[in-house]
Amino acid sequence: MTSDPPDPRPETTPGLAPGGSVQPGDTPPIESSTSATNYRQPDLPSERTNWLVIGGIALVVVVVAILLGIRSL
Repeated sequence: MTSDPPDPRPETTPGLAPGGSVQPGDTPPIESSTSATNYRQPDLPSERTNWLVIGGIALVVVVVAILLGIRSL
């Protein structure tokens, strides 16, 4: 059995502006029901994959530059 999270009362929460918004520069109050992320972060691609992508982009740029150079002749 789970209980409902507490309902914060804006009139007793420090740092709130009238209407319940946060003052500029203040950190909003945290929600008590969230403690961490529930999903696993995806693995980053390998360094080799990054270089292949950069090489592919460079190749496309070179081909476009060559084609534009030929057209301007």
